[in-house]
Amino acid sequence: MVNIIEGLPESPMDGTIHATIYTMCTERDPFDYSKDLYERYQGVYNDYLSCRVLPAIQQKQDDVSMLQEFAKRWANHKVMVSKLCRFFDYLERYYIPRRQLPSLKDIGFSCFREIVYEKMKVRVRDAVIVMINREREGNEIDRALVKSVLEVFVEIGNENGKDNLDYHVNDFKTAFLSDSASSMLGKLLMGLRL
Repeated sequence: MVNIIEGLPESPMDGTIHATIYTMCTERDPFDYSKDLYERYQGVYNDYLSCRVLPAIQQKQDDVSMLQEFAKRWANHKVMVSKLCRFFDYLERYYIPRRQLPSLKDIGFSCFREIVYEKMKVRVRDAVIVMINREREGNEIDRALVKSVLEVFVEIGNENGKDNLDYHVNDFKTAFLSDSASSMLGKLLMGLRL
């Protein structure tokens, strides 16, 4: 799956993977590996996000390329979560409800949030605010990029099938409104001095 996300050809083994996971989850103890698969599912995200995704974003020197990488990695991550959820569908339908555990999608999103988002949110937020301020000054910006990045702030809190805008409000909107108010006040004071 990681190879697919990184741009390598897709494996024709999708059906085999699903069947193998089903078999591993439906055997009687001590051969029921549902718990192990559930734990390793999260481990795949932890390893991938820590070793590949976060470094790829952090190594970008300028704001635009960093934002592009951030938005691309989030889009790729959503695809990865979607595909892995299908592979591990048996866990989602039987193991998780019986144990009242977080869903596979929630695990995927929370891993991204904890490993990538929390480390990058301030730098990302500040870069977006700079771009918006440039546009206010009459410069052209990549609006599609800004929109893609802002969608991360909106989507990152979606858990249990419910929209949660707390991350958008707390991590972006509050700082954006504060910056906007400061800018307006600064322009007002500059106008009074003239």
